[in-house]
Amino acid sequence: MANVVTSSASSAGHWLRPDIVRQLIWYLLIVVLVFWCITAPSRDANLSLYFSFMMWITLASSLNFIAGFAGYMPFGFVAFYGLGAYGTGIAVKVLGLPIWLGVPCGAALGVAFALLVAPSLRLAGIYFAIVSLSLAIICQRVVALLPEWLTGGSLGINLGVVADREHGYYAMVLVLVGVLVTASWLARSRLGKALKAIRDDVEAADAMGIDVARSRLKAWLLAALFASLVGGVDAWFTGAFDTQTAFDVLVTAKTVIYAMAGGLGTALGPVVGAGVLVWVDDQIWRAFPVLNNFLLGLLIVVLILFAPRGIVGSLMQRFPRLRRYVM
Repeated sequence: MANVVTSSASSAGHWLRPDIVRQLIWYLLIVVLVFWCITAPSRDANLSLYFSFMMWITLASSLNFIAGFAGYMPFGFVAFYGLGAYGTGIAVKVLGLPIWLGVPCGAALGVAFALLVAPSLRLAGIYFAIVSLSLAIICQRVVALLPEWLTGGSLGINLGVVADREHGYYAMVLVLVGVLVTASWLARSRLGKALKAIRDDVEAADAMGIDVARSRLKAWLLAALFASLVGGVDAWFTGAFDTQTAFDVLVTAKTVIYAMAGGLGTALGPVVGAGVLVWVDDQIWRAFPVLNNFLLGLLIVVLILFAPRGIVGSLMQRFPRLRRYVM
């Protein structure tokens, strides 16, 4: 009898372990979030708001792979988004592929570009940030100078009836699930631990036997993959884009702000930051359309001043026990 009681207590203790509880909370959040996004069209006809919500969560989470885990802030992050959009458009308009095959082509183009510019990862800090921004500007100019029959010239690419908003919306749901599952894996994996070691001290990580170059390249490619997928699916959803919208530096700026608002370095932080700020932005726009940008900027300044580690990061600093339950 005593053995049965001991076994039951041990089993209960196993399920109450902080790492188990942390995973259960995180996966429950994913299920709730995805269910809410899937059922949103039946509750509200405003697909653009929910699509934007998913898009910014995905972009912020993918930026977190390289900025939060590895400590490399890519100011040219928009290059992957833009190449994903143009790769999708070219695959559909020029090659005649169905759009659901065009999106992976756009993602492949973004990942190929990430591999091409991977030597920039040898730089660090502001040097890497500036070089990545320069590469994004160069990428925009190159696309703009390509033949008009390929990229549409100044008018960009119009996918027309090929782009179905509802199908594009549910494609973004799939990309959202992919980035959240990848974030949960990265947070628990050896790669994630290696990236955090690199972020904290590159030389110490190298001395510990961590393959610094290979580890940060994997994070870089993961970030590029999902950002490119977002660009392709956004092209699917909107149906039209040009070099000004596809390579808009505000895409990088908002992605960085949303990720930092929630807290870099955790899987939960970018989800909270992007979710909260997209919702607040929508509420401000509805109430004060003329002052929208001013009030949102003021809110971001206040948030950074009083919660420099982001919402999740500041809460964990204030209540250290929360670290056990945050993915």
